[in-house]
Amino acid sequence: MTIHKQSVRTFINGKIFTANLELPYASTMIVRDGSIAWIGEASDLENIEGDCVDLKGQRVLPGLIDAHMHPLWLANASTQIACTPPLVNSIADLIEQIRNSCQSNETGKWIEGWGYDEGKLSEGIAPTRWDLDEAAADIPIIISRTCTHIAVVNSKALELAGITRDTPDPPGGKIDRDQNGELTGILRENAKDLVHRIMPAKSLEENAASLAELGDFLLSHGITAITDLSSRTEPIDYLEMYQTAVEKGLNQRTVLYYLWDDLKDKPLLLRDKIKRENQIHIGGIKLFSDGSVSGKTAWVNPPFLGEEENYGIQTTTKEELLAAAKAAEQNDIQLVVHAMGEQAIELIIDTFYGKKGWLTDGPSIRIEHAAMPTPQAILRAAETGIAFVTQPIFVFAEIESYYKNLGFERTKETYPIPSMLEAGIKVAFSSDAPATAWADPVNPFVGIKSAVTRLAYDGADTGQKQRIDVITAIMLYTKSAQEITRIPHVGQLAVGNHADFIVLNQDILEISIDMIDTVLVQETYLAGNLVFQR
Repeated sequence: MTIHKQSVRTFINGKIFTANLELPYASTMIVRDGSIAWIGEASDLENIEGDCVDLKGQRVLPGLIDAHMHPLWLANASTQIACTPPLVNSIADLIEQIRNSCQSNETGKWIEGWGYDEGKLSEGIAPTRWDLDEAAADIPIIISRTCTHIAVVNSKALELAGITRDTPDPPGGKIDRDQNGELTGILRENAKDLVHRIMPAKSLEENAASLAELGDFLLSHGITAITDLSSRTEPIDYLEMYQTAVEKGLNQRTVLYYLWDDLKDKPLLLRDKIKRENQIHIGGIKLFSDGSVSGKTAWVNPPFLGEEENYGIQTTTKEELLAAAKAAEQNDIQLVVHAMGEQAIELIIDTFYGKKGWLTDGPSIRIEHAAMPTPQAILRAAETGIAFVTQPIFVFAEIESYYKNLGFERTKETYPIPSMLEAGIKVAFSSDAPATAWADPVNPFVGIKSAVTRLAYDGADTGQKQRIDVITAIMLYTKSAQEITRIPHVGQLAVGNHADFIVLNQDILEISIDMIDTVLVQETYLAGNLVFQR
């Protein structure tokens, strides 16, 4: 981390929310060698030490922790076609954007896009290979759906990947065909990998530079600690890539979660790779139990609205979960499982119910997303010590698809945060960026607004019974996120912790809740040093 620690610095005149329940509010903080040496009220301070920084009466929060995101995907998305409003509102708009991209395209280079959501397209349907062929027939094209669990490719991409109408569906995936058996170009879940594996890969240096650049953007959102929930060992080892990104200027404390497919044949990790004091370290093993609600690949019960036979896609088994858990225990790291639908969540909880966790300083098992847990699943998860890492931005940004796929009433019961917390489950908020249909998917204040108002971006009701208060939402992005990610000495502004904190341009605890998404980060500090200023 390229932070130069100052010996002593005193911050005064702040409206500090510490996220420390023993001392939730303060006005003054002394930072010594990058850590908090004292925090409290100015009236209790005998004298100011070192440099003095006036916080000018502004609201201060601990640095935010995004407990589930995909930084490399997010960094690369900036170079791809953004298939979201306001740029793309129809398939015709998408075709136009692809054609524009073709004009500056290097010979043979793939055209990539991200973020389409058929619920936001005027046609109300997903694009197909024929739509993409109309834009460009001789250049391979791949457009990822907002959820990242589905992609559509053109005929050239299918040809290069060797996918024909006779190609069988891979385990845990589906190759869409029309009523005549013709390929539509839509690839669901593991079927996407048939194309991804033949696409040209960027070099480690190129990716590291992109991550370092992204780090500065994340600091502007107050995000001081991040995670990568799709880390790989091949063709580039993510640990080495992120360490190189640090050399290029990445400042965030970072936890990597490696995909089980990459580790199952060589599960044991070197101890220095999992040392949590390291800025970059491995924190867990990741599996997928299903897909997405908006893409209708979540493994649900009852089935999706109007599709009596469509229960989604199951993408793992009890045997795989147990094998991955054994490797996680051997390495003293977490088992992290993506699950959105009722059946996907129940598979995980039923597999581990009654079993003792192997970690003593945090949850051994995390369920990512947890969109539709049943009341019984919530109680059994609490009894087993399973944590939930969820994303309130989903129902905010993707309301059209949720209403269409689940119906009004079922949508309002998704992401039941109050029920999770009341049961005693450890819960953290996150963005899953860029895997949502929002132009700025990583913005934490959009997620906080969604959780506090339970209204979508268009004002639609997403479930008023599932609202939480602002302080609870902030805690789920700070203290609770630290307890689940296990990054040491962050998440609370307390003596002995790193002085990672943010200064806001508005008081998030006092403004109207419908204005929370207008809050901006004025300044971001790491180890007591100013690393971003608006």
